[in-house]
Amino acid sequence: MVLNSILFYFFSALAVVSAILMVTRRNVVHGAVYLITTLLATAGVFLLLQAEFLFIVQVILYVGGIMVLFIFVIMLVNLDVSLLQYQFNRQRFVAAVLALALGAQIFLAIKMGQNSLFPTARVPDISPKNTEAVADALFGRFMLPFEIASILLLVAMIGAVVMAKRRV
Repeated sequence: MVLNSILFYFFSALAVVSAILMVTRRNVVHGAVYLITTLLATAGVFLLLQAEFLFIVQVILYVGGIMVLFIFVIMLVNLDVSLLQYQFNRQRFVAAVLALALGAQIFLAIKMGQNSLFPTARVPDISPKNTEAVADALFGRFMLPFEIASILLLVAMIGAVVMAKRRV
């Protein structure tokens, strides 16, 4: 049980640190590498929670597939032009307002859930039929959001193909 706690804190800290590094790097490729690290750390947390299906989906689909697509798009975009544009430096006020709003949301979430941070009740054992439970939830209660997400991914794929075709 102690090893699970140590691994959980390790993967959590790794995910948070690499997520912060991802958004603070000026080099887009370095940011993508830190995003891969964040996704792998999240997969480690899924494995610790005995959610093997989510672990393997996270590794194969997100780290393997989506990140290849991200790297492909990063390589297609002309980075020299984007480095010369300083359009984001003029939006510090908007960034400050959004950071304050996010901070207020986090503060309220912690304040409202203060009594539930350290639960005293025993957590029920996770069922070994994890994949079946995910499938039941995904194709039962969450069918509409699942279909909406698939349509959004299809639109993003078509957009990437159109952008790539314009350059060729």
